[in-house]
Amino acid sequence: MGTEGMLATSQPMATQVGLSVLRNGGNAMDAAIAASATLCVTEPQSTGIGGDCFLLYHEAKSGTLHGLNGSGRTPRRATLESYRRIGYTEMPEYGIHSITVPGAVDAWHTALERFGTLSFEQALQPAIRYAEDGYAVSPVVAKVWKQNEKLLAEYPDTRHTLLIDGQAPLAGTRHRQSNLARSLRLIARGGRDAFYQGEIAERIVAFSRASNGLLEPEDFVEHRSQWVEPIHTDYRGLRVCEIPPNGQGITALMMLNILENTDLGAMRHLSVEHIFMVTEACRLAVAERDRFVADPDFSDIPLAALLSKEFGQKQYARIDPARALTHRVASGLPNHRDTIYLSVVDRERNACSFINSLYHPWGSGLVAGETGIMLQNRGGGFSLIEGHPNCIAPAKRPLHTIIPAMVYRDERPLLCFGVMGGEYQAMGHAYVLSNWVDFNMDLQEAVDAPRFLPSGDVLAVERPIPASTRAELEQRGYRVTDAEKPFGGSQCILIDWDEGVLQAASDPRKDGCALGY
Repeated sequence: MGTEGMLATSQPMATQVGLSVLRNGGNAMDAAIAASATLCVTEPQSTGIGGDCFLLYHEAKSGTLHGLNGSGRTPRRATLESYRRIGYTEMPEYGIHSITVPGAVDAWHTALERFGTLSFEQALQPAIRYAEDGYAVSPVVAKVWKQNEKLLAEYPDTRHTLLIDGQAPLAGTRHRQSNLARSLRLIARGGRDAFYQGEIAERIVAFSRASNGLLEPEDFVEHRSQWVEPIHTDYRGLRVCEIPPNGQGITALMMLNILENTDLGAMRHLSVEHIFMVTEACRLAVAERDRFVADPDFSDIPLAALLSKEFGQKQYARIDPARALTHRVASGLPNHRDTIYLSVVDRERNACSFINSLYHPWGSGLVAGETGIMLQNRGGGFSLIEGHPNCIAPAKRPLHTIIPAMVYRDERPLLCFGVMGGEYQAMGHAYVLSNWVDFNMDLQEAVDAPRFLPSGDVLAVERPIPASTRAELEQRGYRVTDAEKPFGGSQCILIDWDEGVLQAASDPRKDGCALGY
């Protein structure tokens, strides 16, 4: 808790960097960019300057919420025919053909230029120091590093950059990334153009060509982030805001519109009834995401219909409290033309909900030569099914899992939050928010609570959920399994306007922390 400024991230080093920016007079946007850049060094499996970025920013002076879509597009040579010609029948998860243009650096530049007070050079200095001088590898990072040794060893530049004698660094050891430090220094001096029009783009394109990839210089030159109008729904008197498609934030909003028809607060938390209702709401919302959510430049997405309360009521009416919906869950809409997270609030009550990601742990698995930059594998969000909304096409953005969120009471921001974890993120937004709203948990309790996630008719649950509950869920039609790893992570900041106090929570599933002053 604090009164002046607050920052929550998934790495203590990044939290301290952001807090230092706030203490020295920077605003929420300055702190967010500095912390994100630091995370690109200290949590390299989750994020990097070879990834994408989305953010929501509440500007205190105007009282306005702004959304920024910093997702990159496919290479212009990426066509369905080109992928079929290479021999793919479905999108590759890793490797050179899973790569899209990195959007993060342009998003940082665009956001800092409009709302920040620091220069790029100032904002990137802490990240440069950690990359050059080294940082202490933290336990969760070390664990994921070890789990992915085989992937990292597969590619020579990746192996040279990220493994030591073929092994992942252990927790508590110092790790340096001198090539990444050099790239960050070039960006600090030359801004976004150093990445998209200078030496870095040239090196990434050369690496792509040498690996039989599809990237060309114009893919970088033409990339731009996009300011977007946030979408929202009301949930029990609160306005919940998300980034519009191609992000999947609408999935969380559709879930909340279904859950609003229930009396969750009257149920026992993590009872069979509670888990069942949230799970079914998630499955119904994901069915709509998979049908409609794509790059809006390529698809007609019926946002108003999907976000309507009437549709939420109709979706709720499809739920049989005694039996799970049959897999595959069908769309309920008639025919009609789918990481790291950090939260910052400053003393002026500017608030930044910020997410930056490589997608899968270690992205594509490819470090682009001597740049030190791990390239994302967001291309995995595309389909190779002709006519599908997410079918791959030139200069197209994929369905994106990463989503920041902001909650308002009346016209003032109340909760700046997000939940990491790929497919889990939409479920996580609805679940954590419901824990706080419906079950009167404090923020840390809402974040800590055991999680669960459906995929088809399989329901994966974190281990604290008891065997008796699992057995009852199986009787209702699920195949219940243990989650292979914890679901995501979360950071939240609550603004108490009456007391002038900030409260924050950081997820114990990650290495991070929340700090304020």
